[in-house]
Amino acid sequence: MKIMITGGAGFIGSHLCERYVKEGHTVICLDNFMSGNLTNIRHLLDYRNFKLVKGDIMNFDLLEKVMQDVDVVFHLAAQIHVDRSYIEPKLTYEVNVMGTQNVLEVARIHDAKRVIHASTSEVYGSAQHVPIDEDHPLNAPHPYGASKIAGDRMCYAYIKTYGMDISILRLFNVFGPRQRDFGYGGVISIFTRRVLSNIPPIIYGNGLQTRDYTYIEDAVRAYDLVFNHNEPITEPINFGTGKEVSIMDLANKIIGLCGKKGEIKPVHVESRIGEVERLIADATKAKDLLGWKPKYPLGEGLKDFIHWYKNYGFEERIGIE
Repeated sequence: MKIMITGGAGFIGSHLCERYVKEGHTVICLDNFMSGNLTNIRHLLDYRNFKLVKGDIMNFDLLEKVMQDVDVVFHLAAQIHVDRSYIEPKLTYEVNVMGTQNVLEVARIHDAKRVIHASTSEVYGSAQHVPIDEDHPLNAPHPYGASKIAGDRMCYAYIKTYGMDISILRLFNVFGPRQRDFGYGGVISIFTRRVLSNIPPIIYGNGLQTRDYTYIEDAVRAYDLVFNHNEPITEPINFGTGKEVSIMDLANKIIGLCGKKGEIKPVHVESRIGEVERLIADATKAKDLLGWKPKYPLGEGLKDFIHWYKNYGFEERIGIE
């Protein structure tokens, strides 16, 4: 099968590229390297069934060229960072809405069999009821979440208007190897880098805000189950553990697992504007439709990530602040 993965050099995208290349599919990785990293997919460059295209989903003509004869599109390219969306709301809108529309339209033109769209739990905003199911109101309080809501609705419009097979995946706080640990990176990778560098993790506000953390292996399995599902899944579908963890508890877990208990304590700073206070997934639909349930408890995922980080991700990051 011929697969295109937009954002394929990114955190989750690179893991998907690796999986499907090794399964023997022809994989086209499209990335503009705004947040993707060549290191993530360098080991795939020698595979004959892997093609890297440096390009942008805003370039409609390029999409028309590279998407010919593609069977399935995994659409992960996006401006994915909440904090950056405050600074660059226009860019966030353009990439996440207009870029998504470009991908959908070219997939329609070339009659792709399926599009798998990466949405996010951030579309829900702070939980009005828990756990959060797919019918929860979409109340994102920031430009990033608003742009992803619009991208979801664009997918829905293409489903209804053109009868396309488009799946909308809402994953909750994915973490694991290859996640960025600086700038607009993931909290677990940033906390880990700081603790291993003997620098206290920074917590915005009181640290009581909660998240539902999903390990990358479970996330990849979620995408793969949708990819291999015989019938279209044209309603949004959540993937998460159903277990909420406070930022304070997360920081202390990482400090302990890094062997720094008693040496480092988190530092609290002023709360961020638009901070989502509570996220916890109801993944009943994923279980009922796909038989999906998470295999990695948070503690096990953190141990595996910290082991990987110490061996492959730490030395080159020392001094980055």
